[in-house]
Amino acid sequence: MNPTVAATVEETRQAVAAARRRGLSVGLVPTMGALHEGHASLIRAARRQTGFVVVSIFVNPTQFGPHEDLTRYPRPLQQDLEVCGREGVDLVFHPEPATVYPPGFCTYVEVTGLQDVMEGAFRAGHFRGVATVVLKLFNIVQPDVAFFGQKDGQQVRIVRQMVADLDVPVEVRVCPTVRAADGLALSSRNAYLDPEQRRGATALHAALELGRSLIEGGERDPERVRGAMAARIGAAPGAVLDYAEVVAADSLRRPDRLRGRVMLAVAVRFGSTRLIDNVLVDVPDTHSV
Repeated sequence: MNPTVAATVEETRQAVAAARRRGLSVGLVPTMGALHEGHASLIRAARRQTGFVVVSIFVNPTQFGPHEDLTRYPRPLQQDLEVCGREGVDLVFHPEPATVYPPGFCTYVEVTGLQDVMEGAFRAGHFRGVATVVLKLFNIVQPDVAFFGQKDGQQVRIVRQMVADLDVPVEVRVCPTVRAADGLALSSRNAYLDPEQRRGATALHAALELGRSLIEGGERDPERVRGAMAARIGAAPGAVLDYAEVVAADSLRRPDRLRGRVMLAVAVRFGSTRLIDNVLVDVPDTHSV
């Protein structure tokens, strides 16, 4: 059975208030739809850990650049509702853009520094749109816990900073990236890949695992790790590298030498399709120099 669908802020707040009167905790899974197993894993985590599960389905226009794929981004709403029904979602918030951004809207959230590197360097304004819509969703739903996937590692870091800086009363829980059998991170954009591109896309995970193995083997020079990752992706037919980064997981800045927790991150284009992925690596102290 499909869940209840709310299109307005008021409907959503009324449903959440009713759940709270029943003593239920509220979990939110923010999505742009085109739900796959990665999203389903977040919903299942929310189902296990909270009493009332809300999934937002909203293709957020403010996080797309002028030459990005907003118009062709998949919107299979009926399939998404079937996934939500199967996973036991209580409420789907599916607003129109004018509901989220009414006429005269002019307030945006920026997490300076963290938003300007990696994805931010290639997609100007992207994280301004992400932070703004996530804060709006938090204010509308007022969840106890919000669930995100590690695949969007920079986004997770930015959301956590925003929550801390603005004293937003929500706990952010991050769930592991869900991958296909060959290592490719599940993404709604994978559907754009033709068979040859799909085979080449395994280079993202292969490059990240190469970087991990170098660090675990004792390499502490981030440029050597980054160079090896870039070379691995460069060897994949059709792959165009936007970036291969090795950064401190907290600051998202390049360190002089690897220590503590680091994020290895890549962004690669196959034709008009752009894929991202990352892994977190705790640098072993035993190999420190």
